[in-house]
Amino acid sequence: MNRANLTRKDLAKAINEKMGFSQRSAADLVDIVFDRLKATLLAEEPIKLVQFGTFNVRRKSPRQGRNPRTGDPMEISKRSMISFRPSKSVRERINRR
Repeated sequence: MNRANLTRKDLAKAINEKMGFSQRSAADLVDIVFDRLKATLLAEEPIKLVQFGTFNVRRKSPRQGRNPRTGDPMEISKRSMISFRPSKSVRERINRR
């Protein structure tokens, strides 16, 4: 898995190799996990994955900004976004590199 992006197929292949599930069962397992993660975030509930990190839905208020091309002022509409805060152990391992 020396690719730039980790895909669902890569995750299913890893489950297949490490745990012996069939490719189809592994792919179904990955889809179930991601469907649950998506449903939880759509309900605006946090997701805490121990020893990995926490995902939260943050609400952003509308604000004044500028069009980068023309410099004209414009309003940036309110929106929700997902933020991720890595666990202490993940943060430390990333910073050791």
